[in-house]
This record gives sequence, structure tokens and C-alpha cells, in this order.
Amino acid sequence: MSTKKILNKKSIDFLEKYLNNASPTGYEWEGQKLWMEYIRPYVDTYITDTYGTAVGVINPDAKYKVVIEGHSDEISWYVNYITDNGLIYVIRNGGSDHQIAPSKWVNIHTKNGIVKGVFGWPAIHTRDNSKEEPPKLDNIFIDVGAKDKAEVEKLGVHVGCVITYPDEFQILNEDKYVCRAIDNRIGGFMIAEVARLLHENKKELPFGLYITNSVQEEIGLRGAEMITHTIKPNVAIVTDVCHDTTTPMIEKKKQGHTEIGAGPVISYAPAVQNKLRERIIETAEANKIPFQRMASSRHTGTDTDAFAYSNGGVASALISLPLRYMHTTVETVHKDDVENVIRLIYETILNIKPDETFSYFD
Repeated sequence: MSTKKILNKKSIDFLEKYLNNASPTGYEWEGQKLWMEYIRPYVDTYITDTYGTAVGVINPDAKYKVVIEGHSDEISWYVNYITDNGLIYVIRNGGSDHQIAPSKWVNIHTKNGIVKGVFGWPAIHTRDNSKEEPPKLDNIFIDVGAKDKAEVEKLGVHVGCVITYPDEFQILNEDKYVCRAIDNRIGGFMIAEVARLLHENKKELPFGLYITNSVQEEIGLRGAEMITHTIKPNVAIVTDVCHDTTTPMIEKKKQGHTEIGAGPVISYAPAVQNKLRERIIETAEANKIPFQRMASSRHTGTDTDAFAYSNGGVASALISLPLRYMHTTVETVHKDDVENVIRLIYETILNIKPDETFSYFD
């Protein structure tokens, strides 16, 4: 494939619609329906499971199976406690950041539809500057404009309702994509684009390709853990986001150096199968795709770990998209990196032969 631009207007329109749709952990199915509709022309069939993971399959009858995977869920909050005067305290659903909450609008998802609310915060005039209290999980609260608990409940809000932010997709300085939930619906988007390119370029694969959009990554890689036992893949290439470490207050000695605009990030970790990783690196070099490297200690913290350690061991690797401001409502990635991750996954797939074991002993 040439280095021509990959993304088109239809791609970006889908990305915007897909990101704007709320898909909190445990409630991903509406987003999955959007995703499945988009890739429908590019796959032969689908697999779905009880908890909502969706898989588009090319060559479903093939014995050798390759997975490319992203996860579909976004961090959120749960209603945990409603006070007598109608304020709402929350608990996390995934790694939601308490420090960004004050003054944010929220959508509370109820059976009656969306109920709007705001994370309130005491005015600066009323706070004691000598002992400023930072936002913490036990002091942030949501105000839905109700005078008491009964009025909150009349709106349809109850303990267990899930809460998301309404912030929507925008493009910054022409080549940066900004939104909440780029972690990691951008992964689902990128693997869908790989499926589109295979179809448009009329590539015939000699194996089964399982384009996998997993649920519940944010609370422990649970969707990948479930679906890998259904698919039983031979190879898994996972894509997720990683940190741009060039912005303030990030210690590179601990986090390493990775940055947006410098290309996909290829991981080194025990869960990453070395021969598969080297195949990815060789593919990048042969196709002049810029890339970066990062090292993880015990685990990658991504669905790579779930695939790698399943089914007696699956050759797995991780290609990450560098991102600024993870788990905020202004997650930011570079368009060039998005295209290069797509290109690298696409070209790597074309370099895999059926029946490869990637064994160190072959």
C-alpha cells in the first residue's frame, strides 16, 4: 500500500459519530451497533458475545486465526448515593479522574433517557486559601437541579445509573483529533479502517481475520478475556493508546519518551511475543512507517495481556497510538499517527503466513 492518505470523509464522519456516542464500561452495545454497521460491507460475518464484544470476521472457515483488536468502552461514573437535599455522590466505573470533575456537565443515563447534571464545586470566594481542599472522590458531587432526593428519583435517577461526559469530537489545528473516549474507541476505528482497506484493495487473506472490538477493558481486560476463549486465535495484534510524555508534569525517567506525531509505539513486555514484535518492526522499516518504542515492566495494562496468556499462550503484540491527556475529556491524538497505526497493522497482516507458530524453537 502506498503512503497516500488513508482517511476519507466517510471515515471521519464515522469516527465523529462513534466517539460522540456514549459507550461506558458495561453499556457498550449502542456503540457496538454503530461499529458493526460501519464494517458490515468489509466482513463476511459477525460474532457477538453475552457481554457485548463484537467481532467482524473475514474467512470464518479458515483454521488459522489472526485477531486485530481494540476496546470499545469508555470510563464513566456510577450514581452511588443521593443525599436528602438532592445531591449525588459517585463511584468510578473504570479509571475516571476526580480532579477534572468540578464544573463539568454530565449525562446521567436513565430508563427515561438522559438527565443533565453538573459536578458542582464551592466558589473560590468561600474557600480557605490556607488549606485548599483538592477534588477527591469523597467530595465531588453532582447537582441535577433537584430540591431533594424525591425530586432526583422522580427524574428517573437511582443508585447504579451510569454517568458520562457529553464532550464531543473536535479537530484542533487541522491535524489533532480531540474528544473524550478516544481511549480506546479510536482503536475500534483503526481496526475497522484496516478491514475497509483490505476490502477496497481486494486483498485475499490466507487465514481467518477476526476484527475484534472488546468490551470492559477499563475494569480489567474482561471483554478480551472472554472473547479470546471463543475465537481461540493463533495470533493477536492489539491496538490501544499510550501516553505522550512531552507535556508538563510527566517524568520521562519513569514513563519513557513517546510523543504524538512521531508514529505508532511498539511495546516491549513479557506478554509481547518477541518474534511477532520483530515482524512488526521489520514491516514498519520495509514500508518506511515511522515508529517509536516503549518498555513495560510486568504487564502492558492492555488487552494484549489477556490474549497472550489465554488458550495455552497466543502470540500477541501491541501497537499503541500516542495520546495526550488520557482519561480526560480532551484526549488528543495526531491524525498522522492514526493513519500510520492503520497502515502498520494492515501491512503486518499481509506479512503473516498461515500456520506460523512464531515459536522460538522452530
